[in-house]
Amino acid sequence: MPHSNPDSLDDVSSQASYDSDEDFRLAQQEWEESLRQLQQLVSIVLLPFFGKWLGRRWSQWAYARYLRLGLSKSFIWG
Repeated sequence: MPHSNPDSLDDVSSQASYDSDEDFRLAQQEWEESLRQLQQLVSIVLLPFFGKWLGRRWSQWAYARYLRLGLSKSFIWG
């Protein structure tokens, strides 16, 4: 059985540690990029869609309230 040199084991462990740190750094960069993409999706697609839907719902409610009450103090205060 060959005798192993302790220095070579240290080199291997430091290399493994370096690879692990590098892998962690790359995984962290990919995670941050995914979060940026998700943020862009929300701000470019979902918020305008939700705002359009909410605006239409609000205008339908306001128009129905206007037809029922007219444009007076009771329209604003209920």
